[in-house]
Amino acid sequence: MNPIEHIIKWYIGNKAKDVLNCRTNAIELQDKVFHSLIEKGKNTDYGKRHNFASIRKPANYFNSAPVNDYDAIKDDVQKMMEGAQNVLWPTTVKWFAKSSGTTSDKSKFIPVSPEALDDNHFKGGQDLLGMYAYNNPKTKIFNGKILAMGGSQTIVPINKNARFGDISAVMLSNTPPIGNYLRAPEKSIALLPDWEEKLQRIVETTLTDDIHGMAGVPTWSVVLIQQLFEKTGKKDLLDIWPNMELYVHGGVSFVPYHEKFKQLIPHESMNYLQTYNASEGFFAFQDELHADDMLLAVDHGVFYEFIPAGDWDKAFPTSIPLSDVEIGKNYALVITTNAGLWRYKIGDTIQFTNKNPYRIKVSGRTKHFINVFGEEVIVDNSDQAIAKACLQTNAIVVDYTVAPIYFEANEKGGHEWLIEFEKQPDDFDKFKEILDNTLQSINSDYEAKRFKNFALNFPVIHSVRAHLFTDWLQSKGKLGGQHKIPRLSNERKYLEELLKLNAEI
Repeated sequence: MNPIEHIIKWYIGNKAKDVLNCRTNAIELQDKVFHSLIEKGKNTDYGKRHNFASIRKPANYFNSAPVNDYDAIKDDVQKMMEGAQNVLWPTTVKWFAKSSGTTSDKSKFIPVSPEALDDNHFKGGQDLLGMYAYNNPKTKIFNGKILAMGGSQTIVPINKNARFGDISAVMLSNTPPIGNYLRAPEKSIALLPDWEEKLQRIVETTLTDDIHGMAGVPTWSVVLIQQLFEKTGKKDLLDIWPNMELYVHGGVSFVPYHEKFKQLIPHESMNYLQTYNASEGFFAFQDELHADDMLLAVDHGVFYEFIPAGDWDKAFPTSIPLSDVEIGKNYALVITTNAGLWRYKIGDTIQFTNKNPYRIKVSGRTKHFINVFGEEVIVDNSDQAIAKACLQTNAIVVDYTVAPIYFEANEKGGHEWLIEFEKQPDDFDKFKEILDNTLQSINSDYEAKRFKNFALNFPVIHSVRAHLFTDWLQSKGKLGGQHKIPRLSNERKYLEELLKLNAEI
């Protein structure tokens, strides 16, 4: 290990102290974060509108400021993108993270302040590696490179003072020297806008690198590893990178991918760590090597509150502070961040698995969705795609459901649709094409995964028999106006039951 690697190991290793403090002093740390955020926000336009100067405790805050989604802050964000200052946050915000949109926007733009970068996004990764080293004293993770697989990393200037890209691009463009030393591939390759070219260049330039770790969304990581195998003729990633010891994953559930990774890296010595991070922030990470839950990041510039099931869609929902959460209950996560997201509902649901320390699992979304591959397709997306395909092919749809097709062998994933038609399309192939193209046009994450079939194949779409969905509801004892077909699901349970029932009659 050279002197620079010694310094990196010492610096990041010390981060374990912060994590151990999170474990034992979570409530105190959250209280400190809360008061710091309110103090910094009280003179912003938003803080003045909601009288932050009078807030002394979370209960005052819950009464003064509404729970927001992106549509509620979109106008403020637009002002910031046009150069206005002190709108949602007091320091100058020059970066915006582009991510999948709401029901009314293809994409949304999340402000990323300097504080959010340093004290949240970067700190989260450093704390994760610090705890990994703490739990694994013999690690050699700092002796080589960590290959980071980000998203679509094009940086787009908005004006002379502001620019946007996905959160991977924003972080890469602001990575401190310590991060650049550890990271592969080099910055010029990581920021290539064309995914096909980028993957090819990563394969070419990292084959001879000493890769000790890998981080990324499983969808894209699998694609990269398969291209490495095609290039080398190998079938084991450790035959290419013998010092590989850690894979850090996030963005989607790892459950459908675990068996796939065992095929790609058939070694018990391989370590896996999960993170819960998004454009809006870094919220939790696995702090124990063999755990299936994550430690809530309580001192990373984010104040948390939790809305119980049943209140998710209320205009004035009940809000639970961290001190009052219960293990096993489903909560919608609401965040206040050091980038000016005030009581922001990100749409995820979580469950606490432990309160000493506070550990969580991501349990789903507040709405039906599919996000196995990072595509973040919501019901509004699929409804719009169905409607346009029907309009252009003179079809009428009774009902439908969609589920993922998981990776098998060397096959990519995809979506499988069951559609019951009252009137069949004039041209079924045209119907399928319009549906897929419409989804790509209204959902930028689905579009990225479908690009040249890199991560998602063209959807499999079945026309099913009449009354299938009614018969399925009847078999469940759920006929009636309050019971609906689950339009989107992140698992195949409902679809498999419907396929079986469709074949029986």
